[in-house]
Amino acid sequence: MQFYFDDYTLDVKRRELSRGSSPVAVEPQVFDLLHYLVKNRDRVVSKDDLLATVWHDRIVSDSTVASRINAARKALGDSGQTQRLIRTIARRGIRFVGKVRMLSPSDEPAPVAGFRADVDPARRSVPLPSDRPAIAVLPFVNMSGEPEQDYFSDGISEDIITALSRLRWFFVIARNSSFSYKGKSTHLKQVAEELGVDYVVEGSVRKSGDCVRITAQLSEIATGSQLWGERYDRSLADVFAVQDEITDAIVAAIEPQLYAAENSHARRKPPECLCAWDLVMQALSHFWQLTAADNCAAQSLLEKAIAIDPNYAQALAVVAVSHGFGVLMGWEDREVVVPAAERAALAAIQIDIEDPWAHLAIAFVYIHLRRIDDALAEFEWALRLNPNFSLAQGYYGMALSLAGRGNEGIEAVYRSQQLSPRDPFSAIMSGVISFAEFVEHNYDAAMRAAREAVRQRADYAGAGRVLVAAAAMADETDVAKAALQELRRGQPNISLAWIASNIPFVRDADREHYLEAFRRVGLE
Repeated sequence: MQFYFDDYTLDVKRRELSRGSSPVAVEPQVFDLLHYLVKNRDRVVSKDDLLATVWHDRIVSDSTVASRINAARKALGDSGQTQRLIRTIARRGIRFVGKVRMLSPSDEPAPVAGFRADVDPARRSVPLPSDRPAIAVLPFVNMSGEPEQDYFSDGISEDIITALSRLRWFFVIARNSSFSYKGKSTHLKQVAEELGVDYVVEGSVRKSGDCVRITAQLSEIATGSQLWGERYDRSLADVFAVQDEITDAIVAAIEPQLYAAENSHARRKPPECLCAWDLVMQALSHFWQLTAADNCAAQSLLEKAIAIDPNYAQALAVVAVSHGFGVLMGWEDREVVVPAAERAALAAIQIDIEDPWAHLAIAFVYIHLRRIDDALAEFEWALRLNPNFSLAQGYYGMALSLAGRGNEGIEAVYRSQQLSPRDPFSAIMSGVISFAEFVEHNYDAAMRAAREAVRQRADYAGAGRVLVAAAAMADETDVAKAALQELRRGQPNISLAWIASNIPFVRDADREHYLEAFRRVGLE
């Protein structure tokens, strides 16, 4: 079924929204909301209707519902002021008021004779400009000697294109353009000139029996250097699972290499020539160092980027995440920085609702505001936009644990570690696992994970707190008292009152469980 209104097409079967011949990016939940409104355009749709249908009776905040409605309006070029297509009916709900024409598959016209819908348009002789660095993924070469295996190598390439497109930081050339080079021997410099890209991903697939070998490499065109290369050997017990696994591994490896290359370029520029993008790349290099001084330096660079471009969604999102992380680590005062972080995160979402970092940012804020259900919804939105977002996966695990869902939290962190096994946040993620294990009353496992976190980062107070609590509940009193003494060196203000006001447990029983552990070692 297809719905036509204004110059938009809502294709239900393909789950696509397009304007004319151009696709419009919409998040799956926003598509569901829009489909429901259009389908029920003859009546006013209440909030309860939306919760029952779009959220499947899950309780969410008014702000979450409002943000999805705003996203639907934005996708249609509408707004809360004009309400050209989606109208708010005071105290009743909303209604789709555009004129709609429906077309079922049986109504679709037959193709015009002599016209091939699958023919790619000619490449532009002058590529469209972009403020983001551009990257092309060339079709991986099928080295198996079996043309019928092209589907597998093409699938790997297409999945990488899709996954990289979710990052939002880089302009990714569409499949139709990059696949025009399939079967051709073309120099990378020529490809870069014709497509207007800075980086190229290429690779090969060799399938033999029940095994497959995939090679991939990332090249920087300006320098002619290979930034990264890897080989993957896998068993083909489940061909599609292998395809997903390889895609995740390649994208997870490529992303930090791209950031590092862009940061290197920025550092070679004189200060007066730095643009907002350069400043964000430098800020990220500081952010990943995970020290109080580097976090502060990152924020300073991000503020400069925002001063240059106040509507730079990524700069706003990262500065909000940086403040949220600073509060978690005890480097910044929650009462002081969370309001500013909330403003920045909401601005980032308003500017670019499809940016996963923006949803990560507001999720961080909601944790500090004790709105854990809203935080979970935002983490889930970020991960729908980019399932390979390891940082969001890890902190999603923390939010799940705060909600009393420790086992699910552990699974989320393991997924994060699988995506980024050498991540700078490794110690933090071990601390999240220790907290989740404590929530599940697995004290020995909690102590092991906490010790690993403290081994990597002696200044990580969060892991130190869990080590005290888990040891106390395991009746290892000497260990707990020694850990508390060490914790007080890094966090002199630790107290029962501090724990009660700063760790946003959803369930009273979980909070009492944690406090009881500290009472056992004499904390007041």
